[in-house]
Amino acid sequence: MSATAETPATAGTPAPVRVWAPRAETVDLVETTPAGAQEARTPMVGEAGGWWRSAAPLAPGTDYLFSLDGGPGRPDPRSPWQPAGVHGPSRTYDAAAFGWGDGGWAGRDLLGAVVYELHVGTFTPQGTLDAAVGRLDHLVRLGVDVVELMPVAAFPGERGWGYDGVALWAVHEPYGGPAALQRFVDAAHARGLAVCLDVVYNHLGPSGNYLGEFGPYFTDRHHTPWGAAVNLDGEDADEVRAFVVENALRWLRDFHLDALRLDAVHALVDDSPRHLLAELSDAVAQLAEQVGRPLSLIAESDLNDAAMVTPTGRDLEGRPGRGMTAQWADDFHHALHALLTGERQGYYVDFGAPETLAKALRHAFVHDGEMSTFRGTEWGAPVPDEVDGRRFVVFDQDHDQIGNRALGDRPSRVLDPARLAVSAAVVLLGPGTPMLFMGEEWGATTPFQYFTDHQEPELAEAVRQGRAEEFGTHGWAELYGHDVEVPDPQARSTFEASRLDWSEPDDGPDGPHARLLRWYTDLVRLRHTEPEIATGDRTRTQVRTGDGWLAMTRGDLEVVAVWADDGARVPHVGAGEVVLAWDADGVGVGTDDGSDGAVTLAGPGVVVLRG
Repeated sequence: MSATAETPATAGTPAPVRVWAPRAETVDLVETTPAGAQEARTPMVGEAGGWWRSAAPLAPGTDYLFSLDGGPGRPDPRSPWQPAGVHGPSRTYDAAAFGWGDGGWAGRDLLGAVVYELHVGTFTPQGTLDAAVGRLDHLVRLGVDVVELMPVAAFPGERGWGYDGVALWAVHEPYGGPAALQRFVDAAHARGLAVCLDVVYNHLGPSGNYLGEFGPYFTDRHHTPWGAAVNLDGEDADEVRAFVVENALRWLRDFHLDALRLDAVHALVDDSPRHLLAELSDAVAQLAEQVGRPLSLIAESDLNDAAMVTPTGRDLEGRPGRGMTAQWADDFHHALHALLTGERQGYYVDFGAPETLAKALRHAFVHDGEMSTFRGTEWGAPVPDEVDGRRFVVFDQDHDQIGNRALGDRPSRVLDPARLAVSAAVVLLGPGTPMLFMGEEWGATTPFQYFTDHQEPELAEAVRQGRAEEFGTHGWAELYGHDVEVPDPQARSTFEASRLDWSEPDDGPDGPHARLLRWYTDLVRLRHTEPEIATGDRTRTQVRTGDGWLAMTRGDLEVVAVWADDGARVPHVGAGEVVLAWDADGVGVGTDDGSDGAVTLAGPGVVVLRG
């Protein structure tokens, strides 16, 4: 029930609902029927600090709204359940009543884990959390450690990515609501899988966002790409900060989640003495001690600054640590993608050379104080060698880098299986924490496009026009052709086209999808069983490059990746045992001038050698 983090709900004990509305003269609790008809309007009791509470407890399953100063009923800002959508009444939910079966779950350290990102609505034909449970065994066989869910906080309409959520404490009803998320996490833990949830605190969506009516949740002192910033550093920001911190703690505590991925934290503008992220990190660390298992925070940051993953209470060259467990490393993606595809448009302009990928593998950031042509300024800061490489989440596919392309196309559109195998090996065998995007493991050909379901005609048209205008940016017209039609984000067909096709990996033992799936599985197993691969010590990673090839040494293992059409002969490789190869028949290991080893690949592919 709308309880704060300090007073979590107790199973079977109805509690009053509380709401922060410091500017209101009166607040009424409006109880409604499921159909939305008003049943009762009861004045709420004012409390210190602008808080209001209901005069009597509300039983689980009660539908209600808040009326400020006699105005229209609005959903609870901390609504745990929005069964009628983001504009409808809230419903109380007793999160503590769920019968958990994961009492023996000890948790999972995120660092070095194999992460698998998925979108609930397109992961299965049904598009629900319960249906996703039916595919968890596939992830277990693949060797996944952590399942990362794209946002499930309630957002407008039936379908969408979830980054325009507005009821941040509720679970999107078409996915199954709050009970379905608890069932999913419980089922994942039963299979040894940790669960990470993507949360968005830097903005709210444009439809169903009523927070500004309740209090100073937003400020014009700062601006973000989405408009006014969330109010994190004003004199009236304490309760806004608490709203964010307590929301995060609720997901981790009441839904037994193991990690949170924080969207675009660079847009959390906070000039206060203690940044919100540091406050959140310390609160999560305290909760981890209470629950007796590791809890992780992953930041999506555009700042290219290792201070993000520096513990709180420490400085990195004068920059206070934010305390995040890990952060996404977009530079790695850009370096690998541009190298294999040849794309150089937009923000790929500084990427594509083998040496650039080598730098991303060894130093995490490519822009580490150097000039960023796309940004038009120097960007980032160097990563000290002592920073664990596993604090950087690396990937060649994710929802942004696929879905924000004009056609939502995957690398499989232009890369053959051998080069997809190269990409997988570099991601999974490097020093970072690897992340896969749903379907990547079999070279899925289904796109992941941008889709929305806004009911307001003017908003729907604005989204359509915005996507069409973006076609002229980032060089998409030059890449795809000027006559290519951008998918309509509002069309159901765009959403349906983005569903995974689970028949693809069943294309027979010699089929390209099944073969790639075996390759991914073998790479994950190697990561799990080889200490030199699992380590995040970047000083033990050495990378050499040449014309169409890259050789990465991890202790006594060497990963030789070739993307040149006619293959390559890579000199000075320690000749030894072939541990794994994409095409064993096309690999030759021998000597060069009688002293140095060499490996030859007849075409694009990968070979892993031991000593």
